[in-house]
Amino acid sequence: MKKQELARSIYQISHLTGTFKLRSGQISDQYFDKYLFESDPRLLSAIAEEMVSLIPSGTQILAGLEMGGIPIATALSLKTGLPAVFVRKKAKEYGTCKFAEGIEVNNKKVCIIEDVVTTGGQIILSASDLRKIGAIVEDVMCVILRGKDSRSNLQKENLNLIALFTMEELEAAVRSA
Repeated sequence: MKKQELARSIYQISHLTGTFKLRSGQISDQYFDKYLFESDPRLLSAIAEEMVSLIPSGTQILAGLEMGGIPIATALSLKTGLPAVFVRKKAKEYGTCKFAEGIEVNNKKVCIIEDVVTTGGQIILSASDLRKIGAIVEDVMCVILRGKDSRSNLQKENLNLIALFTMEELEAAVRSA
């Protein structure tokens, strides 16, 4: 699937209109139901295929953020052979009591994987948590960059954001069809 066709497919399957409260607390008349593209094996595979070449050099571990980043990180892991960890918003209170599930991240170059980024707030919190346990976190990858301020918010935390698509690119792909 070509990138332009992928953009159209993501938009068409995931774009909803109405009144939606975003995680950031913002109200929007548009919403991308990421689970609609993440649960479609054809689209998830095509997304991972496009994102493989965007993975920063030297990345040792892909860190999928709960919950939307986990399928993306898993698909990327399957395509690249890089191991994945799954990062909870809060450490579980039983068993291992970890917030990062999977292999050890200490002294490893970790790339955070997210689906849709609006402000980058959860990414900043998760990057801080990962850094506290010794992960080297410099890069973040997402499928859709929704918020205009998120890139600068992440840069303030020394995080480089790499997006497969911006909101404008998705909208342009649909208009050009």
